[in-house]
Amino acid sequence: MNTQSLIVVNGQCPFPTARHPRGVVGRSINRAIDAGYRVGRKVRIGRVPGSVIGYNISHFGRFSGASYPLLVETEFGITKCSVQEVSPA
Repeated sequence: MNTQSLIVVNGQCPFPTARHPRGVVGRSINRAIDAGYRVGRKVRIGRVPGSVIGYNISHFGRFSGASYPLLVETEFGITKCSVQEVSPA
C-alpha cells in the first residue's frame, strides 16, 4: 500500500471574513463552516473526540476537499472528514 503523509499548512487570509466559493471544494468548505464546523470546534468522530484544525483544499485524489472538507485532529492523528462523519462534542 502506497501511503503519503498528511501535510498541514498554516495559512492566513488577509481578510478574515472573506469567503472563496470558487469551485466544488470551496462550496464544500463553506457548507462545513455554515454548519458550525469552524477551526477550533470540538467534534467527535464516532466516540473519538477531536477538534477541527483546518480545511482540506485538495482538488484531486481519493480524499479531496469536495467530499472531505474538514481536517480533524484526534489522539490518533490528523484525518480528513466529511461533515456527515463528525458531530459536535
